[in-house]
Amino acid sequence: MTHGDIARRETKVLSRSSVMVCAAAALALAGCSSGDDGKAAEPTDETVVTATVSDPPPSPASPSLSPSSPSSASPSASVPASASPTPVPVTGPDQKLVTMTVSGGFAGVNREVILRGDGTVRTTDSGESAVRRTTTAQFTTLRTLLGDPALADVPAFAIDMGSADKFQYTLQFDGRTVMTDRSADEPALDRLIGALEKWLPTN
Repeated sequence: MTHGDIARRETKVLSRSSVMVCAAAALALAGCSSGDDGKAAEPTDETVVTATVSDPPPSPASPSLSPSSPSSASPSASVPASASPTPVPVTGPDQKLVTMTVSGGFAGVNREVILRGDGTVRTTDSGESAVRRTTTAQFTTLRTLLGDPALADVPAFAIDMGSADKFQYTLQFDGRTVMTDRSADEPALDRLIGALEKWLPTN
């Protein structure tokens, strides 16, 4: 065997060795990329992405468009309060708004007070007469007492017949006549009498 034959045989052996090395490397790579069941190997570590969605900020409460429901206000069952007194109207200067006569008592007096539309007060006591003029405030006060609605409930006759020594008051106003000795409790009438008595002369 010549040196050329030996060289060619060594070249073939080296070529076969290279082929076997390449094949072995290819098998090793294939084993790394395939699992035991021949399928492609899946990654063992899983990356879990968690997305946190924050709650939206609460929207401001919008004002209610519906009207607030009214409170259950039932009609009051109580008796309504009396209307406030208003001054009686004046129709003319000669109008007699009220006339009050005082009689009786131990001495048997006879006095009279007349309030006229011009604001004057005429008094008579034991036959002597006098005329005085009220101020605007006094005139309004007397007219307001005459305009008290409670006077409509005063009886026309309220005299204790068993007491002969009491003063008797006869009042004429608003088209009616009232007689009383003030023995009954009539606040509106008592206020009017007390205001008119102040204009009588003091003895």
